[in-house]
Amino acid sequence: MKFDTSPDKLRWDLLPIEEVEEIVQILSYGSERYADNNWQLVENGKERYYAAMMRHLVSWRKGKQRDDESNLNHLAHAACNLLFLMWLDNHREEAV
Repeated sequence: MKFDTSPDKLRWDLLPIEEVEEIVQILSYGSERYADNNWQLVENGKERYYAAMMRHLVSWRKGKQRDDESNLNHLAHAACNLLFLMWLDNHREEAV
C-alpha cells in the first residue's frame, strides 16, 4: 500500500511543466544577460518588477506573444516577474 494521495502531500504532478520551462528560459536569459540571481539585488524591486510585469501583460493583451528583445513569451516574462514579487514578499522587507 502507498499513501501518495494524502491531502497533506503536494500534487507536483499537476504543475504544467512546459509552461514552467518557459519561465526557466526567462531566468536563464536573465542570468546570461546580467548574472545568476541578479534579480534579487534590484533596488526598489517591488515597484520595478510590478511595472515590468504589467508591461508584459499589456503587450500580451495587445496581441503580441513574444518580447521584441528576448523573443520569449510575454506571459512567461510576466509570470517570472510575479515570482520575483512573491520572493521579495517572502524574503525581503521593502516599502511598496
